[in-house]
Amino acid sequence: MGDPAVLGDAARYRATVREHTALRKLEAAAKRYFKLLDDIDGNKALLDDPDFGPMAKEELEKLEGEVPAAERAVLAGLLPPDPLEGRNAVFEVRAGTGGEEAALFAGDLFRMYSRYCEAKGWAVHVMSSSPTSLDGYKEIIFTVEGDGAYGLFRFESGGHRVQRVPETEAQGRIHTSAATVIVFPEADEEADDFEIPEKDLRIDIFCAGGHGGQGVNTTYSAIRMTHLPTGLVAQCQDERSQQRNKEKCLATLKARILDQKRREEEAKTGASRLSLRGSGDRSERIRTYNFPQNRLTDHRVDLTLYSLDRIVEGEMDPVLSALAEKDLSDRIAAALGKTAAS
Repeated sequence: MGDPAVLGDAARYRATVREHTALRKLEAAAKRYFKLLDDIDGNKALLDDPDFGPMAKEELEKLEGEVPAAERAVLAGLLPPDPLEGRNAVFEVRAGTGGEEAALFAGDLFRMYSRYCEAKGWAVHVMSSSPTSLDGYKEIIFTVEGDGAYGLFRFESGGHRVQRVPETEAQGRIHTSAATVIVFPEADEEADDFEIPEKDLRIDIFCAGGHGGQGVNTTYSAIRMTHLPTGLVAQCQDERSQQRNKEKCLATLKARILDQKRREEEAKTGASRLSLRGSGDRSERIRTYNFPQNRLTDHRVDLTLYSLDRIVEGEMDPVLSALAEKDLSDRIAAALGKTAAS
């Protein structure tokens, strides 16, 4: 890390810092694991001692109970780190089946993510949105700026289903609606190092819509970019400056292109993480939000929590940590399977 050649290369320096951090965590996990084994051996040697035997037996049971978690931490540290985990995240939330209620639910999801990020001190920037008259969204695209944002949110992609009595329901009947969430890592100009030829882009300029005041709504500052070879589209109307919107729009489009390429590569190699991360397809239901029962169910990890009222207010840690643990278990099992096979 002190090498001038590394210090002078921002991308290489960031990669080296990540590697150093990972190695320090592995070192700490390994030290704890081997200390546990030494302490276990020490207590076993005292079992037949008339004075210290009972105390050693009690301590031995406690130490042996800590071994599986310590061993898991070492195995986790030996896994190759994902270079994308530390990046910012780009969210696309769209209303699905359910009309106005689906748009309201899309708005609830956006507010849930925003409140969680606010509590962590992360910045949320809306790139573009299509609001409805009842404060819902047909579509909202936003970025989350924070160290490890993509790593934390990458498993949110998929179909989110809600069951509740809509505000638009006069007779109190429970409706089922849906919204789709897609999360992908923000592009890194230095690390990704690819350019989109101008001939592959169609750029449309228009007046920004939605909230933002007259200055936004009457200025031709909003940008929509279409990548002609793939048909992928990105749009930004967050800034008053057309140039700033163009820069942010291009960054988002690059991120979408890279994410599509990564998904295709994962599908070809049969990567186990693809199933947990989800495809973002509307028909792929990953989670149900049942308001009458105050219940959240994540169908990928058989997780059921009766604290939906707190989760939608931004207390997402129990959900996100369960997904991260499942992913870690899958990765460890896959790595051990490969080791055994070889």
